[in-house]
Amino acid sequence: MCRLFGLLAAHPQTGEAWLVHSDRSLLAQSNVSPESAQKDGWGIGWFELPDRVRIEKGVGGAFEPGERERFVRAAGEARSTLVVGHLRHASNPLGLPHEQLLALENSQPFGTHTTVFAHNGAIAFPNETRPYLGVHERDVQGVNDSEVLFLLLLRHYEEMHDAFRAYVHAVDDLDRVWIDVGRPQVSPYSGLNVLFAPSPQELWAFCLSLGEHGCGLLETSRPYYEMTYHAEPHRVVVGSEPFDGSKNYWTPLPSGTFLHAIAQGEHVEVRTGPIPTPTLYPAKAPMA
Repeated sequence: MCRLFGLLAAHPQTGEAWLVHSDRSLLAQSNVSPESAQKDGWGIGWFELPDRVRIEKGVGGAFEPGERERFVRAAGEARSTLVVGHLRHASNPLGLPHEQLLALENSQPFGTHTTVFAHNGAIAFPNETRPYLGVHERDVQGVNDSEVLFLLLLRHYEEMHDAFRAYVHAVDDLDRVWIDVGRPQVSPYSGLNVLFAPSPQELWAFCLSLGEHGCGLLETSRPYYEMTYHAEPHRVVVGSEPFDGSKNYWTPLPSGTFLHAIAQGEHVEVRTGPIPTPTLYPAKAPMA
């Protein structure tokens, strides 16, 4: 599974401190152990202008020779009010050979000119979900189930102009797909941890998972899918793991909760709350 980083600030800045330099930076998380190495791609996305998103990606692990230099350079260039970073440990619900999973079009973040999206987790039935994408089904470029989730969320966001409602409707759609395929033992998703930025002044973090998936990469006391954040008056940082060892610095964002941050003037306002419990999928069977 993958690792996430998000930054929203009142004024443009880089995320280098957490992407590269801290002892638990995203770069440090990319190669904690051979078993958990995030070796299948990386990406950093940010707003260069209010209506122009730039995304830099790699195919291999951010820790690998060549990729590391590109990752560090992108982290320094990503100066913005909104920065999203992603490390990929590829899920494979389609059962493809591993080499077919590795391509720039499968690395994250995904985005449009005005949105940035990153996902940690997996959806079980990406091909069966594609009819729910509407006009965006034609936009699928790769074989990453996270791209299908992005386009599903984007479809609802464009219809509703409300990221929270769009996310809830996307979860319901995944439950409906699970029903359509006969309610199998495999769950409709393992994790739906999402960072979504619909503008340079707004960041949403959604944390939702099904089943048990072990502990975090760096702390055995943390569930794997539990997210975390630190809010200050002028910025908020959110991710899959605490970006340093300061235990009182990071606030848990557990499964079933969201964070919404919006930059207004000199301040970043942050609120958290519950995500409605999915109603169509009653079982809690872990995803295979």
